[in-house]
Amino acid sequence: MADISYISQLVNGKDPIAALQALAGHFPGEIVFSTSFGWEDQVISHMIFANDIPIKVFTLETGRLFPETYYVWNRTMEIYGQPIYAYYPDHNKLEAMVNAKGPNSFYESVANRKECCGIRKIEPLHRALAGNQCWITGIRAEQSPNREDMSNVEWDEGNQLIKFHPIFNWTLDDVKAYIKQYNIPYNTLHDKGFPSIGCLPCTRAVQPGEDFRAGRWWWEDQSKKECGLHAVTLNDLKE
Repeated sequence: MADISYISQLVNGKDPIAALQALAGHFPGEIVFSTSFGWEDQVISHMIFANDIPIKVFTLETGRLFPETYYVWNRTMEIYGQPIYAYYPDHNKLEAMVNAKGPNSFYESVANRKECCGIRKIEPLHRALAGNQCWITGIRAEQSPNREDMSNVEWDEGNQLIKFHPIFNWTLDDVKAYIKQYNIPYNTLHDKGFPSIGCLPCTRAVQPGEDFRAGRWWWEDQSKKECGLHAVTLNDLKE
């Protein structure tokens, strides 16, 4: 296990850009950032690309993203002239699931939904993280109750690497202000009541007063509103 206390000392007290630069220097060629093209991820992509920080940026192409998400993906590559690496589901596993259960089995049970997330997101994520020592994410503390107890530097036991959340303590207003200040492209679904955007069949707009992630897997209990990308181990997805 990496020295969490040392990494915390390395990044804490620094602004996000300086922290990302420090980690890129500490983990040369073994640090990656995962983007889903939401507000937070666009902020971090800008920080990485605009400052030429040597951090590989990747995304999980589930095959069921919104058209608006694909537009932001393409626009981001056009503006910064940098690659964003796509990781796709294993076609054999995906075909077997859809052939057996149909294309929308995730509506039928939490187990089916986690199976779909596992095939479309978790397994590709493991491939994307393989061989790396540090994973950068756009997690913020206020995004959901499950994330309030996290810290900006963590050890990911399931993936055996350090996780760092550079804008962990930012508010949504902080994020919006940064996007406006630097004219960063963002997903226009955010302007239509979508604070959290994932796959099209599993995401809806939220109503005034609803939780930030109420629009994700809205047919499930509020406490289960995680896809498993930030679970400790793959076994957690089966509970």
